[in-house]
Amino acid sequence: MYLGIDLGTSSIKLILLDEQQNILAQHSEPLSISHPKPLWSEQNPDEWWQATCRGVQQLKKHYNTAFSALKAIGLAGQQHGATLLNASDDILRPAMLWNDGRAFAECKTLAAKIASHAKITGNRIMPGFTAPKIVWVAKHEPDIFKQLAKVLLPKDFLRLKITGEYATDMSDAAGTMWLDTYARDWSDDMLNACGLTRKHMPTLFEGSDITGTVTADIASSWGISPQTMVVGGAGDNPAGAISVNVIQSGSAFLSLGTSGVFFVASDTYQANPKDGLHTFCHCIPDYWHHMSVHLSSASCVSWLAATLNESDANRLMAEVVLDIDSKSSVIFLPYLSGERTPHNNPHAQAVFFGMTHATTRADLTRAVLEGVAFAFADGQDAITQAGIKINDVSVVGGGSQNVVWGDILASVLQRPLIYRSNRDIGAALGAARLAWLGINRCDPQSAFVSPPIEKIIEPNTEKIDFYAEKRQKFQKLYHCVEDLFV
Repeated sequence: MYLGIDLGTSSIKLILLDEQQNILAQHSEPLSISHPKPLWSEQNPDEWWQATCRGVQQLKKHYNTAFSALKAIGLAGQQHGATLLNASDDILRPAMLWNDGRAFAECKTLAAKIASHAKITGNRIMPGFTAPKIVWVAKHEPDIFKQLAKVLLPKDFLRLKITGEYATDMSDAAGTMWLDTYARDWSDDMLNACGLTRKHMPTLFEGSDITGTVTADIASSWGISPQTMVVGGAGDNPAGAISVNVIQSGSAFLSLGTSGVFFVASDTYQANPKDGLHTFCHCIPDYWHHMSVHLSSASCVSWLAATLNESDANRLMAEVVLDIDSKSSVIFLPYLSGERTPHNNPHAQAVFFGMTHATTRADLTRAVLEGVAFAFADGQDAITQAGIKINDVSVVGGGSQNVVWGDILASVLQRPLIYRSNRDIGAALGAARLAWLGINRCDPQSAFVSPPIEKIIEPNTEKIDFYAEKRQKFQKLYHCVEDLFV
C-alpha cells in the first residue's frame, strides 16, 4: 500500500493506493486561511500537521488492515510557501503562502542584487515565490530573521514531522528562486542575496527518491511499519501532472483549482521569464515543466456565488447552460488576488465591465468563466512564444466538473480539451504514485497509465471569432485600468 498526502491551500487530501495503483480510499480535511492585512495570505503550519493526523486516523479507522501494510508515503503540496523554523524546529511565524503578495518591493531589491537571476532560475522574481518573502522578513521582522535556522516548503514541514529529516524535491525547490533550475542544485548566489546559505536549506532529491523512514513515534501512533519509506514527492502541480501521466515532452494539463495553471512537460530547458512563464524542474529526473499561473480560477466562481448570496455555485452554472447561445458583452478581469502570468502584478484587481440594466446573473457568471478562459489564453501565448510545443491537454481540478466551462475554454484556447476520470483528485494521487515508484524503481515514462478518457470537448467553430474579438477587449481593458490599481 502507498499513501499520498497533498497539502493544499483549502484542505489536506489523502489517497491510499494499492500495488496495482488502484485508489483504495481517499479523505480530506479542511484548512483555514488568514488574511490579516491587504495582500497577506498566511496559514499556521501546526494546523497542517493536525489536519494530516486527523486524516490518517480516518483512513486507519476504515482501512486499518490496508493501512498497516503501508510501504511508502509520497508528499505533495502548495508551492512557494515560507515555513520558518529556529534551531529547535519551533515555528517562528505563520507560513506565508503562494498567493501572498506583500513582497513586491523586495522582488525589485532582489532582482537588482542579482542581475543574472532569470538566467539562474529561469523565472522572473514574483512576490508569491519564497525568496522575496524571506527578504521581506529580514527587513520587517529582523528579530525573527535572526533566529532563522531552516526554511521549509509546506509539504516538507510535514516530512520533518513524519521523518525528522530536512528534505525537498527538485520541483518544489525550483519555485523558491534559490535553485539553479537547469543544474538542479541550490544557487549560492541567490541564497547569499537573501542573507542565507545552504545550511538554511533542506537536502535536494528527485520526486521518487527515498528521503527517509518514518520515526518510531509516527510508526507507533499511525500503526505502520517503522520501515515505511517517505519519497521526495512534488509540488502540487508536478504531482498533479503525475496523476494524469503528463510526463512526456509536450503533454499538458490545464488545472481549474483555486488558482489556474497551464502546465506543459518538457525534456528540454526553455525559459520565457519576460512573459511571466514559470520554468521549473519536473518531479522526475532530467525533465522540466513550464507553467502559466493565474492566481484566481475556480475561486472566481465561488466568490461570485458568495457575492450573489447563492449557496450552490452549480445553480449559477445551470443558468449559463440555459442561456448557452448567449453572446453577452460583459467582461470580467479575474484578478481577485493579483496576477502572475503574464502581468506579474500583485496589485491587479477584478473588474466587471459592460453591464447594463439588462445584465443578468447568467451574464455575470458567463463573464467570469470567459474571463478566466481569457487569462488562460494569455498564459498559452507565453508558453508558445517560448517555442514550447503543446500536444494533448487534459483538464483537472474542481472546475473540470463543469462542461459549459469546458466549451468556453476549448473555444477560447482554440484546441480540444481532454476530460479524464478521477480528474478532481490530482496531487494526492500523484504523490501516492511517486511513493509507488520509489519502491518499484521502474522507468517513469512507462510506470503510469493515463486515466480513462470520459470525453473530449472540441472548440465551437461558431464562437471562435467572437471570443477572439472579445479577448482583445479583455486585454485592452486591463491596460486601460492598470494605472488605477493601488
